[in-house]
Amino acid sequence: MAEPSGPLGVLRDGADRYICYCRPAPDPGSAATVYVTDALEVWAGRLGGDPAEDGVAELRAALCRGAASLGLRDGAAALRLREGNEALLLPRLPAAEARAQLRALLFAMAARVLDLEERLEVLGALSYSPEKRIPQSQKPVLPDPSPRKNRAAGSALPAKRKIPGESLINPGFKSKSTPSGVDFEDS
Repeated sequence: MAEPSGPLGVLRDGADRYICYCRPAPDPGSAATVYVTDALEVWAGRLGGDPAEDGVAELRAALCRGAASLGLRDGAAALRLREGNEALLLPRLPAAEARAQLRALLFAMAARVLDLEERLEVLGALSYSPEKRIPQSQKPVLPDPSPRKNRAAGSALPAKRKIPGESLINPGFKSKSTPSGVDFEDS
């Protein structure tokens, strides 16, 4: 059994979720098959389109823009790719065929995950630290995050106000006032 390829998406019918995927046409010029499953049952039908790839492209576009909708009625699934258009009826597959489809889907998804993990691993090995590549003279000067050094810029402590008559040299000590208004501190 050929593994699924092409678009893969999640559809909803009320609160239930379904996986929608496609299997390419077995022969050039024949139609591809679309499958919908809830992991218990599988519904399948042929995609139309002239040429055959048009049906797959239309399914991919509908899944990407969220325009595909699904409805279940009387043991069949109705897949609508565009609003206002006629739905594609997908009959339920027999249990043995559904089991084979689910197995193929599971292993195809596992292969995709492994492929993506390998790609990420290669990208991780190729990535570099920008700090190591930039010469010291070109590095931007960043403010020191130490709160002790940045008290003036946004300090959490309120600024203490000078009380009239208080000494600037010895805070908290009141100086004597003279009649001329000039303050002298005791020595």
